[in-house]
Amino acid sequence: MTFKEIQDLIKLMDKSNLSEFSFKTETYEIKIKGARTYAAQVVNTSMPMMAQPMPAVSSPTPANSGTSDDFKSESPSNKNAGTGNLIEVKSPMVGTFYRSSAPDKPAFVSVGDSIQKGSVVCIIEAMKLFNEIESEFSGKIVKVMVEDASPVEYDQVLFLVEP
Repeated sequence: MTFKEIQDLIKLMDKSNLSEFSFKTETYEIKIKGARTYAAQVVNTSMPMMAQPMPAVSSPTPANSGTSDDFKSESPSNKNAGTGNLIEVKSPMVGTFYRSSAPDKPAFVSVGDSIQKGSVVCIIEAMKLFNEIESEFSGKIVKVMVEDASPVEYDQVLFLVEP
């Protein structure tokens, strides 16, 4: 099972009223528990003690009906949820948000900085991998929505950008 498939399962749990989900095959077992906090654990039964549990994922979004329409893919959120003409840069994954490449390095972007399409705006660490998050549009950073070294969720707003 891929990391993306596990993310999709967590997203599905978030959108449903289920409090627990488990799935088992000959090679692995997945258990997701909790209405507000999910802990997913993958156990590879063909190679004992090789898989490690995933960190708990906190979900601030309320559960809803879980219909298939809830899972439509969207481009970089150009939704303007009460933010005027601002564009939201959202997290493409669950992980830990970092504004710079190292603690002694400057932040990739700060409030007031202009960004170009393809420029790195932050790093998200997921499962010991550091993923550079690139902007999908050009604009000016208006607000940083997450503190450095904080956990983030899939689709959480990281930055507000003025196009």
